[in-house]
Amino acid sequence: MILKVYEYPKCSTCQKAKKWLKENDVAFEPVHIVDNPPTKEELKNLIQLSGLEIKKFFNTSGMKYRELGMKEKMKTATEEELLELLASDGMLIKRPIATDGKQVTVGFKEEQYEKTWKK
Repeated sequence: MILKVYEYPKCSTCQKAKKWLKENDVAFEPVHIVDNPPTKEELKNLIQLSGLEIKKFFNTSGMKYRELGMKEKMKTATEEELLELLASDGMLIKRPIATDGKQVTVGFKEEQYEKTWKK
């Protein structure tokens, strides 16, 4: 499966990730995270594959996160409720999310991309 990268074109972190992928000849399919956010099922799968907890998938520095008072909601919401919220608004999701169907990375750290996506 080609690497799928959920990204927001104006996001500087996403731009860095795409630049790294291009420089390292890693073919990828960009998916606009706001126009085409992952579904609840896709998110559930991404979270399982990543081995990370669900809160790592939230864009905690985003305006939407603050507007919705997510810091407080995170303490009491069920995983189901959190998945609903993530699936409802791509701006709530930490980006970029890259996946090849077997592995998942969230955000962009060069070392992590080196280990995970370099051929």
